Amino acid sequence: MMMNIKKHSSKLVKPFVPTPSTLRHYKIGFIDELMPFVNVGVVLYFSTNSNHDAKFVTRLEKSLEKTLTRFYPLAGRFVNKTLIIDCNDQGAEFIHAKVNIKLQDILAPNANVKFVDDFIPSKKFAIDQFHEPLLAVQVTMFECGGVALGVNVSHKIVDASTLSTFVTEWAAMNQKENEIESTGPGFNSSSLFPGRCFSPLPLQLITEDMSSKYTRMMLSFNESAILKVKAKAMAKENICTKYYSKVQLVSSIIWKAFIDVDRATNNIPKNYMLLQAVSLRGKTASLIPKNSCGNILAFCVTEAGNAETSEELADVLTNNVKKTINSFSNVCHDREDGQTTILNYVTLKDVNIQESTHVLAVTSWSKFPFYEADFGFGKPTWAAPGSVIVQPSAILMDDAQGNGIDAHFMVEVENIPYFERALEIISLAD
Repeated sequence: MMMNIKKHSSKLVKPFVPTPSTLRHYKIGFIDELMPFVNVGVVLYFSTNSNHDAKFVTRLEKSLEKTLTRFYPLAGRFVNKTLIIDCNDQGAEFIHAKVNIKLQDILAPNANVKFVDDFIPSKKFAIDQFHEPLLAVQVTMFECGGVALGVNVSHKIVDASTLSTFVTEWAAMNQKENEIESTGPGFNSSSLFPGRCFSPLPLQLITEDMSSKYTRMMLSFNESAILKVKAKAMAKENICTKYYSKVQLVSSIIWKAFIDVDRATNNIPKNYMLLQAVSLRGKTASLIPKNSCGNILAFCVTEAGNAETSEELADVLTNNVKKTINSFSNVCHDREDGQTTILNYVTLKDVNIQESTHVLAVTSWSKFPFYEADFGFGKPTWAAPGSVIVQPSAILMDDAQGNGIDAHFMVEVENIPYFERALEIISLAD
């Protein structure tokens, strides 16, 4: 059956309480400034439930209004000339749609990631579109009564942690008749890291005219598979680290596969690096609250060096991430030297990335409570990120059980056989 999503309505939703004039201009922070003009998106799939009554779409809209009262910058528009969010309450886009298939057509027997972006609103390649809403949501009804809830936000003002905070609060708001009290700091990246008029970091992006050359893939590692990989790594005699997180183990497998594919398709010797985004919340000497909103992150770069196997890469990666996080514990973000240190980590000032360097970006959404987002009709059956157009890159999410990892990434279509072969070799290696 051909999938056809039909949009029934689209409107702009404004904050329930108008944003006061004193908050009209939100100046973004310097980490926000350095982020590319891409979107951060997620879609949550909910199974058939009797609570999906005729009024639930209206209820979602009304609770979004109340949620936007605190997350008011998301209802504004980005002004590139002045690097501010004009918090004019112009509104977030709210789309109601229906699809002519059942939820199990996508989820069974294995989740089909190729359709994920169809349930996330806004154009994936909408770059530099400053008149567009910063936030767009899409509620899609399946024939069986299942629901897909897609959320898409501009990376200029939101990182994955902020996206998770927003979804969590919207879900809680939707279960309340009256507005819930929120004690979080809201958007504070501009006060934590005042803007400096930086240009975005130069990144390799998949543009719309290149999109047909890429396809989306997902590798799932359940708890049993993670334990086997961990045991295999710890059994190696030349491995120094004896503690491995599931994120670093899976990251090393994905990294090894990308390295093998690059070597198989290119004759030029390269240095290999893995870049990981690290949230600064709760990691600096001066407190940055966990639910702070905005882009509040830095980057950890690990060089492969002489590491060849996925186990050796996991060892190098684990040690370097630990070292980087420990260095943040000595940083006071509210002092000039601390600001400079964090800026250097974000801009990779001390990292020697040459033209021949192959950099894989891996972002972990593990431990973000997307699977706990109960809007009043149960928790999600499956959660998936929108496709990342930064290339090459991968996003890691917890699986529905919470102990495994789903790895999402884009691969050039012509390289799929090489990638599959590389993964097969990794899985069979001693």
